[in-house]
Amino acid sequence: MNERPTKVDGPTKLNEPHAVHLSLEGVHGSVEVPPVKAGFLRQWRAFVGPAILVSVGYMDPGNWGTDLAGGAQFKYGLLWVVGLASLMAIFLQLISARLGVATGKDLAQCSRDWSPGWTRWPNWISMELAICMTDLAEALGSAVALNMLFHIPIQWAIIITAFDVLLLLALQGLGMRLIEAVVSVFVLTIGGCYAIEIFGLAPTRPDFLEMAHAMVRPDLAQSGMLVVAIGIIGATVMPHNLYLHTALVQTRKLQNDDSSIRRAIRFNTVDTTVALIIAFFVNAAILVLAAIVFYGKTSVVAAGGQTIEFSPDSDWIRVAHLTLAPLLGTTLASTLFAVALLASGQSSTITGTLAGQVVMEGFMRWRIQPWVRRLITRVIAVVPAILIISFRGDSSITDLVNLSQVVLCLELPFAMFPLLVFASSTKRMGKWRVGRFLLFAGWGSAILITAMDIYSLPDSLRQVWAIVVGH
Repeated sequence: MNERPTKVDGPTKLNEPHAVHLSLEGVHGSVEVPPVKAGFLRQWRAFVGPAILVSVGYMDPGNWGTDLAGGAQFKYGLLWVVGLASLMAIFLQLISARLGVATGKDLAQCSRDWSPGWTRWPNWISMELAICMTDLAEALGSAVALNMLFHIPIQWAIIITAFDVLLLLALQGLGMRLIEAVVSVFVLTIGGCYAIEIFGLAPTRPDFLEMAHAMVRPDLAQSGMLVVAIGIIGATVMPHNLYLHTALVQTRKLQNDDSSIRRAIRFNTVDTTVALIIAFFVNAAILVLAAIVFYGKTSVVAAGGQTIEFSPDSDWIRVAHLTLAPLLGTTLASTLFAVALLASGQSSTITGTLAGQVVMEGFMRWRIQPWVRRLITRVIAVVPAILIISFRGDSSITDLVNLSQVVLCLELPFAMFPLLVFASSTKRMGKWRVGRFLLFAGWGSAILITAMDIYSLPDSLRQVWAIVVGH
């Protein structure tokens, strides 16, 4: 196994073969950890955080549409798919954290150092595309939330979201712990809004027995179920998160001895499992809310008096906001929904930028200011969105979100398989290579997701073409 990279004194040129390249250098090793003999709670507090940042990618606006569609069309029938997708996400993120801790490299650095040289540019470009597509979904989600809350025209709302770069710039200058705290507040906001929606409002209290039955009795028998199930899985596991997690675990000041590595792996396992279980509950809550409010209905009269028809092609995010208030008898329902959506978009924005840094520096060893990096990514994502919405209207938002999810589905195998190859290699990981259970679970998850991608590829390509030509 390679020695863990350590920072060297004095300047180093990025093209020098022996220069040391730390992942997220500005915050690398910036969080102190207590001695190995310290109590569990003290150690846990030091390690908790990276998985919370990763978890927001599993509850970003791209997930909302598929979860809402699943609940509206099939009630609790696809709840087990949300659970399966979350379980696969836990396996893959556990492997990501282990790779970062054991090797001292992020996944992009591993790919650059250990894969054939000709793969560097294609891998980098494909991951940049994935990050831009993630950013597109986040920008659209935040813009729709601003439109819902403040009635800002959607084009202006998208432009406003481009300036959230200033928030990230301020946060990155204040350290990783503050970034983790801010994202934690966003996650708590999302969870709190849905807790009030489901448990605080009498009309939306679910049937827990029916939900439990749906979780343990998988079913894809109904027409259209498989398509939505593939969408839920595709929207859940995000390629950029696999890169990001390998870097975030290195923000702790880790030592290279066996006991320190073992401890870091153990606490990152706890952190990852807890954070992604929370993400599962959020996604399940979105599906459950849609199941309670929309299932069995074909239309509803919104607060303004207009009749909104439901169909499999509905923009369920906008439908939910317009119809929650009249269906539940309180405007609080719609406001909570929009606040949660805004928190989702903004938290995902922060982690998407960090992932972009990891990918660019790891593959290409190019270092630019975070705010420049953020602005470039956001411009690439939002300028086409503004142009398309200006020409085709607000109804194209759903098409753009769908486009982002299709591209992310197709990109995911290019992140999963290198991760699994490196993590299962004794040469690269030494004694810390993943064990049989996690290896089997990780490869099984990757193969299942890839098989679903291949199965849905013809429909996905037709969908992309229809969006491009405007049909």
